[in-house]
Amino acid sequence: MKEDFTYHIPVLLEESVNGLNISPDGIYVDVTFGGGGHSRKILSLLGEKGRLYVFDQDEDTEKNIVPDARLTFIRGNFRYLSNFMDWHGVEKMDGLLADLGVSSHHFDDQERGFSFRFESKLDMRMNKKAEKTAADVLNTYSKEALSDVFYFFGELRNARAIAQAVVNQREENQIKTTSDFLEILNPFFGKEKKCLAQAFQALRIEVNEEMEALKEMLRQAEQLLNPEGRLVVITYHSLEDRLVKNFLKSGNFEGKIEKDFFGNVQSPFQLINNKVIVPSQEEIENNPRSRSAKLRIAKKK
Repeated sequence: MKEDFTYHIPVLLEESVNGLNISPDGIYVDVTFGGGGHSRKILSLLGEKGRLYVFDQDEDTEKNIVPDARLTFIRGNFRYLSNFMDWHGVEKMDGLLADLGVSSHHFDDQERGFSFRFESKLDMRMNKKAEKTAADVLNTYSKEALSDVFYFFGELRNARAIAQAVVNQREENQIKTTSDFLEILNPFFGKEKKCLAQAFQALRIEVNEEMEALKEMLRQAEQLLNPEGRLVVITYHSLEDRLVKNFLKSGNFEGKIEKDFFGNVQSPFQLINNKVIVPSQEEIENNPRSRSAKLRIAKKK
């Protein structure tokens, strides 16, 4: 497979790693290893006793592992954070970094079906060994379930009509490729890239159960962080950003603020940056993937 340099350009590198407030002897976790850019920066700030555990469920990322005794690579979904930390004998950690979303590597891999730019099978699995593909979703989900996927994960107003069109099409022929899906979407969006991207995003989120995995990881991170430990999260779309923002502000995903007798907000976290951090114009020009990135940083109380 041809290697794409953009795989290795980390988003908001300095801002996110600085947000971890790294102690040289601390224990840190990068739950989205990818090209390893953030991890290499973290390792450069750790001393001999420091440790970094990195997660990625995509086997392609293993070629980016750096030979360093302080780094432990975990091939798995970050929704199993607690299980893997327990397996490795880690009771508490000093910081966790999550760079959510999809890397340019995935969008540019023509065989994975993440992008509408290429003709390929509708796969979209981050973990190639997972059973459910995007084609499975389109060909087996009920109209109601498909409508929910497009509405909640793609934020598409005409979700019901799209779901009906999918059902109508699969009664004649199975939907197997990106072009099959684009043919269904064409009457609704034509070549409007934003809406096409939202439809593909919806499928990808469903295939990989991204929102549930994110919730599970955040809950576990709260339990694993030491007092003053940092939680650093980079988001790319409104769905995941809303979850992260609510969780850091209130300790729950609905954003329901609870206060004690004295009026203090009852949240397990204290925000480090009250205002979301976004990339500079220079970074956006050098790395288009960062265009929609938002960085949120909090510490455990």
